[in-house]
Amino acid sequence: MKKSNFLPLRISVLVVSDTRTETTDTSGKILVERLTKAGHLLAEKCIVPDDVYQIRAVLSRWIADPAVEIVIASGGTGLTGRDGTPEAASALFDKEIEGFGELFRWVSYEEIAASTIQSRVTAGVANGTYIFCLPGSSGACRTGWDKILATQLDIRNSPCNFAELLPRLTET
Repeated sequence: MKKSNFLPLRISVLVVSDTRTETTDTSGKILVERLTKAGHLLAEKCIVPDDVYQIRAVLSRWIADPAVEIVIASGGTGLTGRDGTPEAASALFDKEIEGFGELFRWVSYEEIAASTIQSRVTAGVANGTYIFCLPGSSGACRTGWDKILATQLDIRNSPCNFAELLPRLTET
């Protein structure tokens, strides 16, 4: 495929929250709106409580499903006792993408200053599937999508992007 042709990716959205429902969820809605507006396909959206094992169960199901190429999780990346998304996801990673968290905190510093240090944003690859874990606020989801994921999930982005590496993630 030529790099100049858009490649729609199949993306699942996981909202981690003890309080949000489909009616009250704003962060997941923002992510779904942005990814579909960009031309990507929503594979599935799910809301789970802040429970490491429930988060891990959904992530495991998606990384085993060849119809899911990308997972974007929102929520559970803070410092409280209930925040366990990084622990749930990182246990599944074959490779961690350290620069994702670093870059997210750097770009969000412009918006929320030193408060960005409280975010444990992480990303990795598991079974050829990208997993990106963002904070649960709608502002953080906008920042993560608009300033990082929109271009990195677009195969037309130069000089390189996550999308073009998808076919090679499971090479041995």
